[in-house]
Amino acid sequence: MKYYLFRRLLYMIILLFAVSAFSFFLIDLPPGDYLTSYVASLRDSRGGEVDLAEVEALKRQYGLDQPLYARYLKWMANMLRGDFGRSFAWNMPVAGMLSERMGITILTAVLTLLFTYAVAIPIGIYSATNQYSVGDYFFTILGFVGLAMPTFFLALVLMYYINRATGFSVGGLYSPQFMNQPMSVAKFIDMLQHIAILVVAVGMAGTASVIRIMRSGILDELQKHYVISARSKGLSEPVLLVKYPVRLALNPIISTIGWILPSIVSGATVTAIVMNIPTIGALLYEALLAQDTYVAAASIMLLSFMTVIGMFISDVLLAIVDPRIRFT
Repeated sequence: MKYYLFRRLLYMIILLFAVSAFSFFLIDLPPGDYLTSYVASLRDSRGGEVDLAEVEALKRQYGLDQPLYARYLKWMANMLRGDFGRSFAWNMPVAGMLSERMGITILTAVLTLLFTYAVAIPIGIYSATNQYSVGDYFFTILGFVGLAMPTFFLALVLMYYINRATGFSVGGLYSPQFMNQPMSVAKFIDMLQHIAILVVAVGMAGTASVIRIMRSGILDELQKHYVISARSKGLSEPVLLVKYPVRLALNPIISTIGWILPSIVSGATVTAIVMNIPTIGALLYEALLAQDTYVAAASIMLLSFMTVIGMFISDVLLAIVDPRIRFT
């Protein structure tokens, strides 16, 4: 067990280093950089050319006078000490910008994951035990509608009808009366009400695949001899279902944690922008538009970290719940 965990952690570290290098160099591929856009805006505002000495001074200020590999190595060395660099566009430490959005990003991702499983697993069990019934077809169609519909469009529809029915404005993270107030129980509840639509809209997109995985897994297990034998011994159907087919059918569901967690974050980006909710995905989008290298690279690193953590958790849970899996 210890060797297995150590090896998985070692793979995670190597993967994160590879992602950091790939993302840092990939962000720099488009022509120009933040300084190019900044100098162009200065030229437009002044109505003339910008002094070359001023441009060189700006390059030294932002560290853009160094080769790309030197900037990457310096950024990595600083990041290992907890310094993610300084934002070009916002002129503030990247670590502070990420810490402001990290909590809400993790909260929405976890709530969306729980919502997806809480909806999809019972529906998958029902569809498997009532194969080809009206309910099976209904939930299958509903799941695929949620998968096909853009999450931001579903969020806009929900926002419209909730506002029309209740008068509650769901845009933003807090209601106006809580904007500058310290965190309290009432403010936290208000925040949950504002992110509920984001959770439902993004979660609906992931339910279809989980429903199909759960349904096919249970149907496969129900045809096996040990289930037929247990049923012939008089074991009640609910107990039989939970004890054997459902427990084993959960294995592929657990394995989806690794890829569904980052897909939730990336899939919520446009929806978060539409709803004006400050997540890391929305910050990454703004940083890429501004060619803010350090903010974009640090955001990708955090999203990659969430991915490998999700994969690590799913691997460990699989090894715990399924005795057939060995720590090799």
